Amino acid sequence: MLVYLRLIKESFSFALTALNNNRLRTFLSLLGVTVGIFSIIAVLAAVDSLDRSIRENLDGIDTNTMYLMTISFGPTDVPKWKRDNFEPISYDDYKFIRKNISDVEETAYSIFGIRETVRYQAETISGVNIGAVTHGIYAIERLKLDKGRFYTELESETGAPVVVIGYRLAENLFGQEEPIGKQIRIFGRKLRVIGVLQKFGDAIGDSPDDTAYMPVNFVRGIINTGKTGYPTAIVIKPTANVDIDAFEQVLEQKFRVHRGVKAGDISDFFLSRLSGFVNIIDSIIASLNVIGWMLSGFSLLVGGFGIANIMFVSVKERTNIIGIQKALGAKNKFILFQFLFEAIILALLGGLVGLILVWLITIISTLALDDFKFVLSFTNICIGLGISTFIGLVSGVIPALTASRLDPVEAIRSGI
Repeated sequence: MLVYLRLIKESFSFALTALNNNRLRTFLSLLGVTVGIFSIIAVLAAVDSLDRSIRENLDGIDTNTMYLMTISFGPTDVPKWKRDNFEPISYDDYKFIRKNISDVEETAYSIFGIRETVRYQAETISGVNIGAVTHGIYAIERLKLDKGRFYTELESETGAPVVVIGYRLAENLFGQEEPIGKQIRIFGRKLRVIGVLQKFGDAIGDSPDDTAYMPVNFVRGIINTGKTGYPTAIVIKPTANVDIDAFEQVLEQKFRVHRGVKAGDISDFFLSRLSGFVNIIDSIIASLNVIGWMLSGFSLLVGGFGIANIMFVSVKERTNIIGIQKALGAKNKFILFQFLFEAIILALLGGLVGLILVWLITIISTLALDDFKFVLSFTNICIGLGISTFIGLVSGVIPALTASRLDPVEAIRSGI
């Protein structure tokens, strides 16, 4: 064991000597490994951070939650001209679901894609996301209140002029002023602020922090929700432990009858689970990882050739020393491991530089983006070090074998 520890120490010493004596050559040789490790780990860290952020946003939302609308979550075989002629999901459809579908914990009717200007006294904010939705969304999305309350079912049904605003929207409109009870203008109408949500952070699409939630029946009297108007949807959360496949079949069949869809005809709506959306995200993230590995692989290949090159040069420069070591009794295995360890150490140095660069970028990016946190996980660090070790091992094995097989007499003679 002590022999191998001494071998590692000597190899590290030789590696540092090679770095010091041939700085430019070593720098250029290790640049490929550094760029390759940086590229791979940067992509993995970015994708992991994005994946973590998405899952945190979906945390608490039941993935069995269904969205009934005329827009599909993913690819569909239904031609666009047919989809364009689908009857929009109406408020009557929502009432039918509530009355006729069992095993439903909560439902909500929503008009989405609305952007409006919000005003409070001299403050004006444009392009605010309007959450025109029934009261059930509060339980489905598990929204949390910082102060005040959410509107009731009665207020939702009657279209009361009340609004619940997101954390950041409240800060931008009111600053340090108490928002509860104040009146703001949306669609040119006055609405009373009855609640402010807790800070949520970034989300898929629009964050609740920047959203104004109001009863859908208030908004229905103002905007168009027909074929040429804003899209609508019914959000359905089944009860816990229900047979989700059977529930989906019953729901689709009853809704087809309600909409007058004939047997054999395609449904004029799409019923999509949130889990399907999650699967789409997973496939996108997997594709990003593959692309990152492919692009970074070229840099690692160049880095591997660079390490191999510097090791062949190192063998050439130290041929005389190798001959002396063998003449003094050094075994082939000792010479082999000496150069292998040196190649691995050189590759690890390049990999460490790449990891340090990624770490610095994650810190800077996290500070620059207030609501998004970049994370360099321990797993990715291990992957980076593992790849570096593998590159060093593969790149150094042929030069190390060449050095270990040198004839001691010829090696000493070549150095004279």
